[in-house]
Amino acid sequence: MAADSCSWFPALAVGVSLLKCFFISAYRSTDFEVHRNWLAITHSLPVSRWYYENTSEWTLDYPPLFAWFELGLSQVARRFDANMLQVENLNYASPATVLFQRLSVIVTDVVFIYAARECCRCVREPKGSRDVLSRPSFVLAVLLLWNFGLLVVDHIHFQYNGFLFGFLLLSVAKHLQSQHLQGALLFAFLLNLKHIYLYVAPAYGVYLLRSYCFAQDNKDGSVRWSSFSPLRLLALGAIVTSVCALSFGPFIAMVRGREFFFCSGAAPSGSAPSVYRVIKNTHHDVEELPPASMTGGLVQEFEHSVLPSVTPAVTLVCTLLSILPAVASIWLRPHGAQGFLRCLLLCALGCFMFGWHVHEKAILIAILPLSILAVESREDAGIFLILTTTGHYSLFPLLFTPAELPIKVVLMLMFTIFSFTALRKLHSAQGSLLHPLEVIYLLGLVAVAIACEVVFPLSPWQQRLPFLPLLVTSVYCAMGVCYAFLRLYASLLLRREEKPKQL
Repeated sequence: MAADSCSWFPALAVGVSLLKCFFISAYRSTDFEVHRNWLAITHSLPVSRWYYENTSEWTLDYPPLFAWFELGLSQVARRFDANMLQVENLNYASPATVLFQRLSVIVTDVVFIYAARECCRCVREPKGSRDVLSRPSFVLAVLLLWNFGLLVVDHIHFQYNGFLFGFLLLSVAKHLQSQHLQGALLFAFLLNLKHIYLYVAPAYGVYLLRSYCFAQDNKDGSVRWSSFSPLRLLALGAIVTSVCALSFGPFIAMVRGREFFFCSGAAPSGSAPSVYRVIKNTHHDVEELPPASMTGGLVQEFEHSVLPSVTPAVTLVCTLLSILPAVASIWLRPHGAQGFLRCLLLCALGCFMFGWHVHEKAILIAILPLSILAVESREDAGIFLILTTTGHYSLFPLLFTPAELPIKVVLMLMFTIFSFTALRKLHSAQGSLLHPLEVIYLLGLVAVAIACEVVFPLSPWQQRLPFLPLLVTSVYCAMGVCYAFLRLYASLLLRREEKPKQL
């Protein structure tokens, strides 16, 4: 990233931070109470009771490092309003509490801002270009810092994804910079902050074993078995072990039996465009269903009325089969750190499409890293436009109140228009980014949006078929996500052989 980025990067970061402040009084989901309760639990109770406290239905169910993070936040929260730190104060939301929790998300986003800057350092810059829209680092900075999904999920709906994605992107950047131990350390911290990032753990594990522990390749790109380094494997093992010991150490003797690592209380609450969500939203008679059976905040089990129910075992097998070719590919032909990044994207999408209890926001695990590839490759830019447009639109049902309708529409239009304009300018010399049928599909989202957001609420179907907008959104967006998934696979498996690089 060039030296003159010292002017525009801080401006982008400060600008988006100020924009987030305008959302302080906006709609907030049950996740707001989830995190307020976790603040109270970690501040008011001894460590031994953190994972047993169940006064609220929103029990602490993130890995231990996130619990320590909440404890740190609580030390500041008490200066705003100590009453928010009382476990029995369920659904407490004083103005000072709202202000603190909103500001805590904005302030901790500094991790994401730093990670975005490091990612911008990893992209190649054209020589002699003065137009910022022709500079990949500027476009990437906007795609990351002003990402529509993060804005609505964190700063309206309410969560700390920016803080967590900062660790992921920083880890990716370190691998792109060939600083593999630092990348592994950051990812180990991330896994101990939130278990959803297990989605991409296979990509990390296989890549580090293949391209770091085996220091050299043969001339044909295959693994040179004699180059295996036990010391490098021990270094990686020491990193993972030390981080897990730091995270879990205090709980090993005190906390037993709590399945916080695998069962999250923040279950799907909208319309994630996964294969199984399409099935989940298809029912025979809505009157026979319990109210809000699939749109509540808690993990719930239910049976389908028409289609067969999908079991966790089936989703596990499908997920493993969906990511196996990607993982095998970077073992056989790693293609360097960019091959790892493509495998990471495929693991994220495979788990998103076939996983069990997948939240809508999980699509961001693929969208954000794909931004890095989009500014350097015309083919990846086309895939990015399809995935980001459909993935971001699938987040619309998270903000279902009328007051937020114009906000989400304007924010998505701004981000989408910039994405199309900037990426088309970046790759203008290489031809069109999208095929005509792809353009038609994306334009169809406009019709879906009008039907679901404007026409349906005014129709008599709203009472009898309340799930219909979710079903339509899921089906339509699932087509785009599946298509992007297949194109990413093609880009990984059909790439021309590159000269193997030595680490």
